[in-house]
Amino acid sequence: MSSFENGWALTLIVFLPLVGAAAVLAIPKAQEEAQKWTALLFAGVSFVLSVIVAFQFDYGSAEAIQFGTRSDLTWIGVINSNYSIGIDGISLPLLVLSGFMTVLSIIYSWNHWPEPHNPKMFSALILVLATGMNGTFVALDLILFFVFFEVVLLPMYFMIGIWGDRNKVTVPVLGITTEMRLYAAIKFFLFTFLGSALMLLGFLALYFRSGVESFSMAALSGGGAEAALGSLAVWVFAALFIGFAVKVPMFPLHTWLPDAHTAAPTVGSVLLAAILLKLGTYAFVRIAIPIMPEQAQNWAPVIGILAVIGIIYGALACLAQTDMKRLIAFSSVAHMGFVMLGIATMTEIGINAALIGMVAHGIITGLLFFIAGSMSHRYHTREIARLGGNQKLMPIMGGILGFTAMASLGLPGLAGFWGEFGALLSAFNPLEGLDTTLFRTLMVIGGIGTVLAAGYLLWMLQRVNFGEPSAEWEGHDLHDVDGYELAAWVPLVVVTLAIGIYPKIVFGATGDAVSELVKVFGG
Repeated sequence: MSSFENGWALTLIVFLPLVGAAAVLAIPKAQEEAQKWTALLFAGVSFVLSVIVAFQFDYGSAEAIQFGTRSDLTWIGVINSNYSIGIDGISLPLLVLSGFMTVLSIIYSWNHWPEPHNPKMFSALILVLATGMNGTFVALDLILFFVFFEVVLLPMYFMIGIWGDRNKVTVPVLGITTEMRLYAAIKFFLFTFLGSALMLLGFLALYFRSGVESFSMAALSGGGAEAALGSLAVWVFAALFIGFAVKVPMFPLHTWLPDAHTAAPTVGSVLLAAILLKLGTYAFVRIAIPIMPEQAQNWAPVIGILAVIGIIYGALACLAQTDMKRLIAFSSVAHMGFVMLGIATMTEIGINAALIGMVAHGIITGLLFFIAGSMSHRYHTREIARLGGNQKLMPIMGGILGFTAMASLGLPGLAGFWGEFGALLSAFNPLEGLDTTLFRTLMVIGGIGTVLAAGYLLWMLQRVNFGEPSAEWEGHDLHDVDGYELAAWVPLVVVTLAIGIYPKIVFGATGDAVSELVKVFGG
């Protein structure tokens, strides 16, 4: 147990994938099987360790930081930044989800490498991405958090820029014609980098003007550091808000997401949807609320309004899409709107709903992108109008698509239900001091968003799965789901059912931790 108590277990979970990336790069390019097995081994061990940590976790004290390093483990002494890591009930589900999706992505890629064919480099990028994702969920120092938060940028940039969609697109305003992958990669990088720059300015302001002169989240939490900022507090929160909102992404900072998803290779889209979007919402819960509770409460109406606009806008945009992958991308804008609505209520119910919503969205939308990628690989198109009759051509894939669409629209008994239901429920009684009439209005509008979600998902399902196959597919070898796809998808189906039927799988970890978190509002 000693290795679990002094941070070694979490350190291994974070850095084993990075070591694996180096090992993969050291293997000669011709030895593809060795590269694949090495990537799976390191990602698998990291994931298994996260599962062991989940079993060793003390759920009776889920509000406490566990398996952490010593608080005085100096990293950059000159700025009083420490190598401080640990997890509580808020971060544990997301850490396990990160490792889970990484392993499934490598399994899926085994026989589905994007062009240009380079398993060595692609596997290495997945593993570097895993280190950034895992590190973000365990970091307890703002500079350490920032480093991991930024590590994910480069692997995703190269995934989109090298292996992305090569169709031509005209850049708005500039009128330049270029490949979709290049446009989307640059847009993704610029948006997220700008957000990160503002976030860093907020961190520096907390360090220099709060009187704490530390980047420790624990030292800055509780409201004391915020009070010391005085009139500067609103600007610091604004910087953090923009930095986190870009990553979510919240309306109107979402425009990079549909392009990035549409252009990215299948695994890139899966990891982007499943994990990367959660970095922003997690940062609101881990950093913005505990460190700046008063400003979080002041900004709650703005966050709630933008969240609901995102829900309705995302749903309406889905109804207008002709590209299956782009429809799923816009659905993420809507679903993350429910997560942010839950957070905006600043209540136990709302934040718990947001956390289970993050996990559910990661599993369900990740599976949707897997399916969309496999269909595109077979049909060589993502145009919804041409994909009719898929249920007859590929019954297993059609069945899994139908199941996942039902989960995504929030059908009771499946994982997607709890986040949406909890977010709407929490909006009926937001934190005391917030405008109840406003939040109940947002609840009603958000409820309309759930109806629209059913509309666009059932519309997509009807046009893709049902009807007679087009004559253009006659004579084509449209084989059904293969073994690698089943190995990657069946676990997601099982987890979607498990969380839907027994949500305590997530709530058992988050409940006490969220109860402790909302005490910062004086509860």
